[in-house]
Amino acid sequence: MSVQPLYLLADSQLLFWKRQDRLLLESACDGLAPDTPLAAAYIGASNGDRPEFYEIFAAAADASGISDRRMIDSAFGPADRAFLQRAQLIVLAGGDVRLGWNTFENTGMKDVIVDRYAHGAVLVGVSAGAVQLGRYGIVGTSGSPVTELLELFKLIPLVIDTHDERAGWTRLSRTIELLNGAATGLGIPSGGGVIVHADTTVEPLRRPAHEFRFVGTRVTHSLVCAGS
Repeated sequence: MSVQPLYLLADSQLLFWKRQDRLLLESACDGLAPDTPLAAAYIGASNGDRPEFYEIFAAAADASGISDRRMIDSAFGPADRAFLQRAQLIVLAGGDVRLGWNTFENTGMKDVIVDRYAHGAVLVGVSAGAVQLGRYGIVGTSGSPVTELLELFKLIPLVIDTHDERAGWTRLSRTIELLNGAATGLGIPSGGGVIVHADTTVEPLRRPAHEFRFVGTRVTHSLVCAGS
């Protein structure tokens, strides 16, 4: 089974967005094995398992005809583990990047998620979840303006940031400058998203994405538009 494209969303708006008259979750599952029942796992570790955010996903799943779904609790008990191990669609929720990542590592969720991806599951990251699928997370240090880089799934060779357009993507731009050409940054604006295909081609959804590269001695900023 080949790996599926990765879906990175700035927020939950695209869960209810239609492209060519189909909801995004519907089309995301097109490449899955048709003879296997679709099970969808929602992982709310980054937001502390807040039920109201799961309900947003549940509404989107209902609209997409996905009935076999489960919220995977941060405690990651045996029933949750068993469900995640057979999930074909896995949604990583928004919230706090570090909180979610620590939970993934401490409970063993991380290894199960990576294994499911390697066996053809579709991964969808929303906000913090989108960041976690990338190379590093830009996280703040309590009581200090200094940010640090948290190593993440690295399923995408990019540093991801979301819905920071009002600040001009300053945080992402500075990070790419500090990395001195070691990584490219991708900013996903509010209401937007990207599909990252197996060959790392980036396909923007609804709105252009913002690409940051370190070239020579400075950071360059360009838009990634549909068809580019």
